[in-house]
Parts: sequence; C-alpha cells; structure tokens
Amino acid sequence: MRHAIYQMDIVPGNPEANRTKVKTWIEQTVSKNDIDTIVLPEMWTTGYTLADLNEVADEGEEPTCSFLQQLARENQVHIIAGSIANKRNGKIYNTAIVVNRNGEKVYTYDKIHLVPMLDEPTYLNGGEEKVRTFELDGIKMGLIICYDLRFPELTRSLAVSGAEVIYIVAEWPSARKDHWKNLQLARAIENQCFIISANRVGIFNNVEFCGLSLVINPWGDIRTLGSENHEETIVDNIDLQKVREARKNVPIFESRVPDLY
Repeated sequence: MRHAIYQMDIVPGNPEANRTKVKTWIEQTVSKNDIDTIVLPEMWTTGYTLADLNEVADEGEEPTCSFLQQLARENQVHIIAGSIANKRNGKIYNTAIVVNRNGEKVYTYDKIHLVPMLDEPTYLNGGEEKVRTFELDGIKMGLIICYDLRFPELTRSLAVSGAEVIYIVAEWPSARKDHWKNLQLARAIENQCFIISANRVGIFNNVEFCGLSLVINPWGDIRTLGSENHEETIVDNIDLQKVREARKNVPIFESRVPDLY
C-alpha cells in the first residue's frame, strides 16, 4: 500500500478553507505519487477552536463526509480522513471517518479518551462504542485518535482482532513530542503491526503542534519521519508481508495468557 500523509497546518475555525486545502492537496498528491491511501490529521476541519464548535462543527458528519466520498471516487484513493468535530443528538464528538476508493464510508470512530490538558471534556463528548477493525483491499486495520495512544489496551484489542495496520490521527503538542514518538514505537513493537500517524503542525491558542508524522514497521523500525513543525507530504509504500513475518518469528499472540492478566 502506497500512503501519502498530510502533515497539515489547519486554518482555525474555517471548515470550508480547510476542505479546499485538502481537496487541492489530494488532487496534486495522488497524481504525482501514484498513491492509493491518504491519511489526514485530527480535527482538520476546525482545529481546536473548541469554544466555537457549536457554530462550525459538522452535523451528522456533513458536509465533510460527502465531500470526502466525492474526492475518493474522483481520485480513486482510500481516505483515512483524520477526524472532525461532529454534532450528533445534541452532543459534539471528535469523529474519525474512513472512506474507500469507491466513495463508500467503511468506518467511523468517536474518540474515546478526551484530553484534560486541552480542555476537551468541557466541549466534547467521549465515544461510547468500542474500537473495531475495518478493511481496505482485504487488509484488516484499526484507527485511534491522539490521546488514545496513551492507552495500550486500545491498540492491543485491534491487533488481537487481526489489525495489521493501525492509524493514529492527531493534534499532538510539541511539549510532549518525545512521548509521541516513543509511544508509537512501543505500539508497533508490542502489536507487531505497522503504525502510521498523521499529526498536524502550526500554533493555535499558544499551543505548538510538533508534526513528526511516522510510519513504523512491525519490528519497531522507523521507515519515514516527518519534519518537526513544517507542513509537508510524507509518502511511504508498506509491505504487509512484514507483519506476517514478525508474528511468525516472534509469536507473541500465541504466547498470550489473557486469563491471567
């Protein structure tokens, strides 16, 4: 699978400007790089304009979901569409969306763990359903959002369910950039899967975001690493056979004794 990660700076509180930006980027990136899967960061339509989300959040994932479905069809590309602020039943969620190249929505996930340091619980509702795997091109995958990275139970449940690739979409701050990198390395090694992350860059409300988007293989080797604090495109072509090799050579899933944990 040939991925392009958009390490994106976000226009605060302006979904239309950000959708235009993503549309232009996808059209240019797919045509130049023969990409089959796009990855976007967390809350890319609005950024962390939490106090304004009532006015700028999507309603039932619209209009952003339809916008992504059209982009996927037109460019024949899968879109791991980061996450958006999403109103549903009077509450606002941080909702991730996955769309396949036929324009079909194959998965949504509401961020379970809300960040106290960024005041998320004041404005957002935490997800109420378990994470689960989804498939693109017959490959089992998982997706988590930013602060979820600190809870290894989440990625382990996805790996036990067969996920060979786990995506992490984020707005991770520079103040904790070492945690960002090291936690992803741990998640890749302990779950013997590819970890692919898209983090934003830029500054909002005196918080700087670190970039450093990553592709890590099942042995914990960093294949690609985005720059710090600069908007850019990261391209990587992963070989899923590496997951099977790692799980055969060090059979941790066969060695688990979950009844004793």
